[in-house]
Amino acid sequence: MRSRFALGAIAGLAALGLALTGCSSSGSGSNSSSTSTAVDGKGRTLSVYVGASGLYPQQQKEWFAELQAQFKKETGADLAFDTFASSNDELTKIQTSVVSGQGPDVYALGTTFTPTAYATGAFVNLTDADWAKIGGRDRFVPAALGMSGPDAKNQIGVPLAQRPFVMAYNKDLLKAAGIDKPATTWDDFASQAKKLTTGDTYGVAVGYADNYDPWKFIWAMSTQAGNPILDLKSGKARLDDPTTEKAYQTYFGWLTQQKAVDPAAVGWKNPQAVAAFAAGKAAYLPMVSASSIEALDKSAVAGKYAYALMPTVAPGKTSNPPSGKPAASIVSGDNIVVAKYSKNQDLAFAYINMVTRADMQTKEFSLLGDLPSNAQAAADLQKSKPIIAPIVDAIGKSVATPFSGAWGDTQLALTNVVVQSIPNLSNGSVSSSELSQLLKTAQSTAQSSLDKAKK
Repeated sequence: MRSRFALGAIAGLAALGLALTGCSSSGSGSNSSSTSTAVDGKGRTLSVYVGASGLYPQQQKEWFAELQAQFKKETGADLAFDTFASSNDELTKIQTSVVSGQGPDVYALGTTFTPTAYATGAFVNLTDADWAKIGGRDRFVPAALGMSGPDAKNQIGVPLAQRPFVMAYNKDLLKAAGIDKPATTWDDFASQAKKLTTGDTYGVAVGYADNYDPWKFIWAMSTQAGNPILDLKSGKARLDDPTTEKAYQTYFGWLTQQKAVDPAAVGWKNPQAVAAFAAGKAAYLPMVSASSIEALDKSAVAGKYAYALMPTVAPGKTSNPPSGKPAASIVSGDNIVVAKYSKNQDLAFAYINMVTRADMQTKEFSLLGDLPSNAQAAADLQKSKPIIAPIVDAIGKSVATPFSGAWGDTQLALTNVVVQSIPNLSNGSVSSSELSQLLKTAQSTAQSSLDKAKK
């Protein structure tokens, strides 16, 4: 991985981050007792770091332009956007900014990276006054606050978007194969996928080379089997657990065993998997969010697809063990955090207030498909878009990833197992010995990070 040095540095960054508290601007800090008021930002620029949209790059540019115009109108300030394209980029930016004490004023981070950001101590811990500046906690869907911080009194993340994961399925293809409902166990999913594969139409569209998705499959299957990946109570990482190895074998097996995935998918990212499903070339499209609606509604499968929860029973099981959790998805989405070193914290909260308003969240959904975290916008959307009902259902059945500064490294270690397996997948198989060795390396990375995070 590009940031091998950075991955081992998070524990040290926590102390550095605390030291950077003094870099916060006293004139625009977050401890003010005042509620939201107009901000004069003339002559200033607020920098925002956000994930690039691989599915809707042009629409994201349009959205950035709209935000810039609206922010200029409301505050007189300019907005400067910078984007990241992978989890590795996301983590590296956090770490380099914390070390240098300079960088973006505002970060839109994936929820699974919020614990890593929190561990640095370099981001504003939100006070009641800060929440008041952005409309209060009541503005947001309660579930969206689940990864804002380790507890209600220690929160750094303001929910920007919800992104629970589900699977899309082609109703016509399932019906033609005599399948009356989508699979609810991973074993049935594999069996159905094989049955649904005929000619150049495959059972599953999945991107093995995606920068974000592979680890989520492994985490879900492991959690369902009773293995938490990171056991924070015992302080033990469990990436080399047999349940996790079984999860990888299942994930790879759709391609190597069931032959239910297009061989080209070894090099696909998520947009290419979406495109294959949209063209009617796959029956299932797992690990997608509401952002896929716009693309699918303009495709060959418009009116022919629906969403369902992903399987919630672990591979090799007909029911989960008592220690297992029926995780339908990770608690997923984006949180906005404000850097303590920022001299534009007043502008940062004005920006957050703007982008989490119901009107702006509705516009963002229309362009990018991001499910609103704003409670009013989310409620209105559910009424107008019945197709999202399973996605909303997934919110309540999602399970949070461990809130630990070690999770960022762990997430990347899980992904790296897939990255390192790509050559063997291209050749048709990943042997048990090869997988075992990769998991030992991942285990070592995760355990080292967890040990440092405890210090």
